[in-house]
Amino acid sequence: MILEALPATHIGTLSARTNDVERPMISGGPFGTKAVATVSSGTFVGPKVNAAIPDGVAAGDWLTILDNGAFALDVRLSFRTHDGADIYVTYTGFGTRNADGTASIRTAPRFETGDERYGWLNNLFCVAIGTTTPDGVEYEIYSI
Repeated sequence: MILEALPATHIGTLSARTNDVERPMISGGPFGTKAVATVSSGTFVGPKVNAAIPDGVAAGDWLTILDNGAFALDVRLSFRTHDGADIYVTYTGFGTRNADGTASIRTAPRFETGDERYGWLNNLFCVAIGTTTPDGVEYEIYSI
């Protein structure tokens, strides 16, 4: 069977501030320019989850920037829900620059938690469609 479209369920919006901390840049390497974008704060909010990155918790985006301005992402974040559950999120993805200076980003987030209330996240395969914002990045995350 060939699908006309993938069935998808919106599980939430992930927003992260990445423009508050200077980014180290390692230029001229054999595999592209490397940059580290520290995530200073962030939220993950959806119909069944309301979470934020706790103060002082390490979170970041390790970027590989290509000569044409496109970039690959390698991200790790930890969120704490409003009711005390910890959720670890990782994703890789790819971004391309837009004419207006923003970037279009596609990723595949993976969620991990030991909290039974949010165990449903462990079994999802997700895709995210994102963009850069003046503060950092924002993604709409879907389970497929």
